[in-house]
This record gives sequence, structure tokens and C-alpha cells, in this order.
Amino acid sequence: MPVPFGANAERNSTGSLQPAAFRTQPRFRMRLELSASRFCRTLNADDIATIRAESRTCRFAAGSQVFQEGDPGDGLYVILEGVVDIKAKLVSGNDYVLSRMEPGDYFGEMAVFDGEPRSATAVAREAVEAMFIPVHVVQGLVERNASLGSMLVRDSSLRLREFNQRFLRETLRGERLALVERLARSIVHDFRTPLSVISMAAEMAAAPSATPGARQEALERIKKHVGLVNQMLQELVDFTRGPAPPLALPKVIFSDFLRDALVDLQTDASRRGVKLLVEGELPDVRVRLDKPRFTRVFMNLSQNAFDAVSGLPNPSLTLRLGHTASHVIVEFVDNGKGIEAKNLPHLFEPFFTYGKAQGTGLGLPICERIVQDHGGKITAHSEHGQGATFTIILPVPAAGDSGAHQAKVL
Repeated sequence: MPVPFGANAERNSTGSLQPAAFRTQPRFRMRLELSASRFCRTLNADDIATIRAESRTCRFAAGSQVFQEGDPGDGLYVILEGVVDIKAKLVSGNDYVLSRMEPGDYFGEMAVFDGEPRSATAVAREAVEAMFIPVHVVQGLVERNASLGSMLVRDSSLRLREFNQRFLRETLRGERLALVERLARSIVHDFRTPLSVISMAAEMAAAPSATPGARQEALERIKKHVGLVNQMLQELVDFTRGPAPPLALPKVIFSDFLRDALVDLQTDASRRGVKLLVEGELPDVRVRLDKPRFTRVFMNLSQNAFDAVSGLPNPSLTLRLGHTASHVIVEFVDNGKGIEAKNLPHLFEPFFTYGKAQGTGLGLPICERIVQDHGGKITAHSEHGQGATFTIILPVPAAGDSGAHQAKVL
């Protein structure tokens, strides 16, 4: 159980308990007598005399440690003068201030309950004078004074509640920042290909030796990929909004779509030094297809394949094409290192990444959503060390079906 290091609770003007971490730090140094501290409010003069006799006064210079995480939990401290920060070490290595203790507060009391080592570090924010009360003294006082025990339990509960609330807020904040970072990396990663094509086409169009036909071809390619970038931005927006309502899909000759897609794949494969192979005849059938959106699927799967074979000898990507009376089938097969069996069930989960230091985990979930919106299915198969295969299956409309009929998910 986490040890709560919140600020000591005080009554505010409304009578409610208010953690000291949220109170304004005093503008001037003040020193309290031990009897005026919260710890001693329920104690009589004999109890306070016992504390003075069996405890010791400690002084700490500004910046010095009162105790360190892992030190023995041998007692608690009552602050008479100065301010103490209770800190924890984050995974990043940075210190995080859990709470700030002021004159009259006490801290380190969890040692009274569990005797475990300190779970945080206490540092003097400014010069501090404190009374150290050993565990056995506190336990003796609790045995004689039920009100003191009740206060310790109540304050510890409030501190634990405060700590949990602050931890939850910081965790949610960290998750939001991580989400923003992943989305930003997704944009950079996914947009690199169309922007590269746009850049190369612009250079071709601007070349002094370019013919009017070459300039026109470059212009068409720029327009196409600018549209693709806009579509990708919309996909990211749609992905964050959740599944889109069913849309009417027009009938498209699949072989025409494949020819256009293969031109771009070949260009990018050559740029990446990857051999692009095509097996099977281009299916000359009509399917319901949103061409710009489905281009995104081909681009994502090919980029993943190019990344998987990068740096390997004889890198290749093979597109296997086929169709039946009811479906068209496209397989993306690379000769990379493959995917470990433990990762296969999670490939289409948002933000799950594998094998790429800068992976975002959005590419495959977006592919799956697009394929499903077309009534199809996408699956992955791999044996580690023997490459990976991603298979897309799309339905072929039955004879007489209207092109505006929405495809059903397989």
C-alpha cells in the first residue's frame, strides 16, 4: 500500500479539513511551541512532558535531508520552525514534491503503524527545527490516549486520499501528454511518404528540361497526394471520434485502383531500395470502394513492410492478388524478421507498437477501421524470423446489387 505523504489537515474558515499542501506558505518565519502543534492538541501536560523527556530536538539546514527513502521508519517529526518538502523520485529520475509541511505539521507517522522503511524523502526547504518522537513513545501515547490514535488514523486517511487524488491527476495529465506525443509522431510518420512524393514531383515539374507532359504529370501527382494528406488528417480526426456512421460506397473496378496504387508503391519501393513483386492477375471485378481512403491502407501496410525489411539483404515486398466469385484478396508479404507470436493478438489495438522505436500504434488500427467500413476483413500472420503476411479480404457485390448499397462487415 502506498504510504501517504500529504500535508497535515487543518480546519479552514468553514470548519472543513484542509490539507496544508493547499494552504498559503507563511510570508514570515514563525516558531511554534510543541504544545501548540496539531500532534499535541489532544495531549495533557504529562504527555507533553513525556515527549520532551524522551524525544530530541533536531535542526536541519536548508536543502538538507530529514530522512531519505528507504531509511528506517523509527519515528515521526513535529515541525516547530521552517518548511519541509516530502519528495518522491519519478521514473524519469526527477524529484516530485508530494506535499509541503509547515510549522505545526507532523510527518513520518506511518512508521507508527507499519514499521516499514521510509517510502519518500523529506528535505528541509528552509532551515528547520523539529521534534523527533521515537516510535515507542508515540505508541505509548496512543495506548493512553484514544483521541490521539483516532487523529493519526484520520489524518493518515486524509493524506492517503489527497495523495491518490494528486496521483490520479498527474497520471491522467501524463496520459494526455503521451497521447498528444503519439498523435504527433503518427502525423510525422504517416505523412512522410506523401510529402516525399510531393517534393519529388515538385522538383520534376521545376526542372528546366521537363517537358509539358512531364510537368502535367507531376502536377497531377502533387494534387493527388495533397488530397491524400487531407484525407489522412480527416482519418486521424475520425479515429479520435470513434466509428463513423455507414456510408454509401460506389462500385469501382478493382484492377484500376490497383494499377494506380502500384505506381506509387513502386516509386516508394525504389526509393527505399526494396524489390516490389506482384503475383497473380489484377482482379478485373467491381468492388465497393472509397479510393482515397483505401489508398491509405495500401500506404500504411507497404510502409510497415518497408520498415520491416530495412537493412536486410535482398529486401522485398510481394503483393499476392486473387479473387473468388464473392471476394477479392490482397496479401502484403515481406521477407523481414517477422512478428513474435505474443504480439500478433495485439497488432490492431490502438497505440500498440512493436519493432519500431518511433512507432505510434495507430497505423494498423486505422487500416482495420477502413477495411471494416468497406465490409471487409484484415488479418495478420507471421512466424518469427520468416516475414509477415497481412491479408485483406473485400466482398464482391452480387449481381444486381445497387452500387449505393452499404457493404456488410465480413
